[in-house]
Amino acid sequence: MVIPRPIAWVSTITPDGRTENLAPHPLFSIAGTDPPIVQFTSIGRKDSLRNVEATGEFVVNFSSEPLLRLINATATDFPRSVSEFDTAGIEREAGRSVRPPRPAAALLFGRVLHAAVDEDCLADGRRPSSGLLRPLTKLGGDECGTLGEVLHLNRIPYEEPGTA
Repeated sequence: MVIPRPIAWVSTITPDGRTENLAPHPLFSIAGTDPPIVQFTSIGRKDSLRNVEATGEFVVNFSSEPLLRLINATATDFPRSVSEFDTAGIEREAGRSVRPPRPAAALLFGRVLHAAVDEDCLADGRRPSSGLLRPLTKLGGDECGTLGEVLHLNRIPYEEPGTA
């Protein structure tokens, strides 16, 4: 049991381009940094997986606490022809490098052709801040979590023997 797990909010598009899919996936991680790669696991052959296999395109959106109710609404097992964007009333933003759109309110990641972060979530105007992002996690079953207390530890610098 690995907890907490970050929740990827994955948007895809059907091969014919007519239906957009949006679904939470709590088995998500960074798979590499050079080149930057993210991965998510589909439990079963869900629409997200079938769309990615057919198109080779997806967008991983950051799931933050203020979006919890919308994210949960997109977890419903709708028929493939139904857009979660439409049923949940989620505003879209066009993808810049791929066809699937993204929720306008979400932050996004991908194979990283493009990454967008709301400037209000940047600390010192440079790096995303966990306190500002307010990430959601999956704990198991119907349990979700928020970040809770954040600990700050300074790294201990290595000093060559005899240089102190």
